[in-house]
Amino acid sequence: MPALPVPVQHHAIIPQQTRMGSGKWLLMDIRVIRSTKRAKTVSARVVNGILEVSAPAGISEEELKPIIARLQQRIEKKQQRTPASDADLIEMANRLNKTYFHNTLHWNAISWSADQQKRYGSCTPSLKTIRISQRLASMPRFVQEYVVMHELAHLIEANHGPRFWKLVNQYPRTERARGYLMAVGLEEQDEPSDIR
Repeated sequence: MPALPVPVQHHAIIPQQTRMGSGKWLLMDIRVIRSTKRAKTVSARVVNGILEVSAPAGISEEELKPIIARLQQRIEKKQQRTPASDADLIEMANRLNKTYFHNTLHWNAISWSADQQKRYGSCTPSLKTIRISQRLASMPRFVQEYVVMHELAHLIEANHGPRFWKLVNQYPRTERARGYLMAVGLEEQDEPSDIR
């Protein structure tokens, strides 16, 4: 009869990549559950704030350490970049409005939209409504902020002229975000009629 998996509690300091690319250290409880039923794969999930790692019984601590670090980074990155609700989107817009527009912008609604398949954001200045495609939810936060900044700028300037881009370019990660969207084929290089 095979031995039952034995949960082993590990407390480890593991490097975490922040959204800005600089390294910082994060102390996180990690529970490693080894199983003789697992031959090769290692998986992880967060359970009640603890990173629960399922690993083969025969894998060494040295082999497991970098795998855990990568899995933790992947999970944390995913959690950091996904605003969970319209409330998070509103908070982002309010922060950008305060930082770059001195709280001069007003809108009636800003929300995630499942209906936008060709555009990542849209603004209807006459109604003062902004819709952000849910496809953005899995992208890095700086890309989301760029798209929200882009749509906020449309509340002042409806077209993509020089005045519009001057407003958008206040956001310091505009070029990086546009480059990211270009790399995934979602933004045209020649000032598009709207974010696609």
